[in-house]
Amino acid sequence: MAEAFKNLINPHTVTQAARSLRRVWPAFPEGAFSRQAVCGLEVLEFKARAMQLADALETSLPTDFDRAAHIIEASLAPPIPLDAQGEPVGLASSNGQADADTGLAGWVVWSLAEFVARQGMGDVPRALACLHALTQRFSAEFAIRPFIQRHPGPVLDTLAVWARDPSAHVRRLVSEGSRPRLPWGLRLQALVQDPSPTLPLLRALQDDPSAYVRRSVANHLNDIAKDHPDLVAAWVQQHLPGASAHRQALLRHASRSLVKQGHAPTLAAWGLGQDLMGEATLLLSSNDAAVGGEITLEVRLLSHGAQAQNLVIDYVVHHVRAHGGTSPKVFKGWKLSLPGSGTQLLTKRHSLKPVTTRTLYPGLHRIDLQINGQIAASAQFELRLPPA
Repeated sequence: MAEAFKNLINPHTVTQAARSLRRVWPAFPEGAFSRQAVCGLEVLEFKARAMQLADALETSLPTDFDRAAHIIEASLAPPIPLDAQGEPVGLASSNGQADADTGLAGWVVWSLAEFVARQGMGDVPRALACLHALTQRFSAEFAIRPFIQRHPGPVLDTLAVWARDPSAHVRRLVSEGSRPRLPWGLRLQALVQDPSPTLPLLRALQDDPSAYVRRSVANHLNDIAKDHPDLVAAWVQQHLPGASAHRQALLRHASRSLVKQGHAPTLAAWGLGQDLMGEATLLLSSNDAAVGGEITLEVRLLSHGAQAQNLVIDYVVHHVRAHGGTSPKVFKGWKLSLPGSGTQLLTKRHSLKPVTTRTLYPGLHRIDLQINGQIAASAQFELRLPPA
């Protein structure tokens, strides 16, 4: 069994941090820091562990922020290297941090950046300079968000400069740190309501040579699509013509949620706005299935048109909820070109095993076949609990 993710921050993380900080600042209270940082650590979840280390840093580092920032910067390992595609090639050890002699990198940097977010708000330029260094050893995407929230003007101006930084880590921070709905991060409600301040940043980065950066831009646009779908559809329509293969991949990833939702303007931008010219049937391998098992979908397509048709085919499972009603969930199906007057048979096995994000309840479940955003066929099955 894989080790729990939270254990990436562990007592060894604390020990290495203490040794690295004491190496560059001999007055660092290594013992007191370690005792505070590890107290009850084993019962804490991942983010809580990172925050507890940040609490210990606040107790142990100098109250003068500029001095504390210099100590943090001096304790760092060299920047994480990137491969030819601009992807990080890994950290210095399996638990995500360098040794005390080389310096700090990896998950412990989350806590160091949190310290900067808590203590550096009175000196924004100095705090941003420290985050510039930290993000090259892990990521400062969480820590920069309070600065964007409280000082949007000067921080966004700095991000515009960083969009041309030689480091792909820094350029990625420009996009990732300003995402409106970054998972685990502070929600930037002003950008949720009006994402226009970050659009020039995304425009500057969407053709970045680093795949690491481009993937962040795609995820940022996908965030925007949750609140402003027509804006992202218009972005695709504007930037897709003549796009390179890298940009096409970025735009496809950016519009993935809208395509699955059948958003008509987005489908039209990808040349997928036309209804199926033909017939579609959906058959299930059984009319009942048990939680923990699976069911197979069989799709038969018949074209009535003379020309080939580009189709994106997904399916929507209407899950029964605990107290009645249903909740739809879109699952990725197929992307294909249906030949003129041709036929196609497609099959897919759908797992009915419970997952952490969704509890399965017994009852009648409907499955809709969605072709280019339109419901083309439906079927249903009874989901039952497995025998005791």
